[in-house]
Amino acid sequence: QVQLVESGGGLVQAGGSLRLSCAGSGRTFSSYDMGWFRQAPEKERELVAVIGWSGANTDYADSVRGRFTISRDNAKNTVYLRMNSLKPEDTGVYYCAAKPIYLAKYDYWGQGTQVTVSS
Repeated sequence: QVQLVESGGGLVQAGGSLRLSCAGSGRTFSSYDMGWFRQAPEKERELVAVIGWSGANTDYADSVRGRFTISRDNAKNTVYLRMNSLKPEDTGVYYCAAKPIYLAKYDYWGQGTQVTVSS
């Protein structure tokens, strides 16, 4: 199992930047694919970005591609989400999640961190 704790959220003006961090516990962090998800008020949770266990493979939602960058440091058991050119529609609770590389479902979730982008 892995436990996840997000940090780095906050209030930022449109056009600004934030970097979210997700610290994982356990010695097998590198055996998990990681993802960042977000949920805006009264909307369903959506996938924002994913990164493979080695960090070599990444993918993004079309709405954030070119503005957000996901990365990971397995030596520190941490995954990051760098968010640039933030827009009010990026507002929401951001969650990191982990799934074993041999499974399709994200089974482990952090508690979330709030990101609010003001116009």
